[in-house]
Amino acid sequence: MYNVTQSKKLSLTHRIAKVSDIPSIIQLMGLSISGNMKSFLSPTEIEAAKETMGVDRSLIDDQTYFIIETIYENEVVMVGCGGWGKRKTLYGGDHTVGRDDSLSNPEIDPARIRAMYTHPKWIRQGIGTLLLDLGEEAARKEGFKTIELGATIPGEPFYLIRDYEEVSRETNTAANGAENVIIKMVKDLS
Repeated sequence: MYNVTQSKKLSLTHRIAKVSDIPSIIQLMGLSISGNMKSFLSPTEIEAAKETMGVDRSLIDDQTYFIIETIYENEVVMVGCGGWGKRKTLYGGDHTVGRDDSLSNPEIDPARIRAMYTHPKWIRQGIGTLLLDLGEEAARKEGFKTIELGATIPGEPFYLIRDYEEVSRETNTAANGAENVIIKMVKDLS
C-alpha cells in the first residue's frame, strides 16, 4: 500500500507502454475505476462503466499509450497510464462493443485521448495533466488539428479545466441495468 503525501512534488517519468505492461495496466485500471469513481458514481454505476473501460491493445500496438512512473521506496512504481489514438474508436477496451479501429485521417478526423487512469493513491499529483500534454503534443506532431475524448462523469471536470468542450452525451444501459454516461468532448489543437 502506498502512503503518498500530496504536498510532496513527485518526480514523474513516462515511457511508451509495452505488451508486457498489460497485466500491470489492468491492475492499475481496476484500482483507478473502483477508487477514483466512488465519489461520483454508485457501485452499480461503476460496474456499468466497466463495460466501456479497459485495455485497448491497438493503442499499445500503435505505440500511442504511455506509462507514468515514479520512484517510491526505491522502486519504480506505475502511477498512471493513458494515451492518444489515431484510430476512430473514441473510447473503450478490446471488449467494448461498436469499435472502429480504422485509422483516422489527420486532415479531416480528430485524434482521440484514450484510456487515462491514475492510481487512487497518487491523484492530484499532475499525472493526468502529464498524460494529456503527452497525448495532445503527439497528436499535434502527427498533424491532427483537433482531438476528442469520451469522458466519464468523474473525468468531466478535469477535461473542462483543460479547455475541452462538450459536444454530446451518450447514455447507455449496462447489463446490470445501470446507466453509463459517456461525454464526448473536443479541443482545438492549433
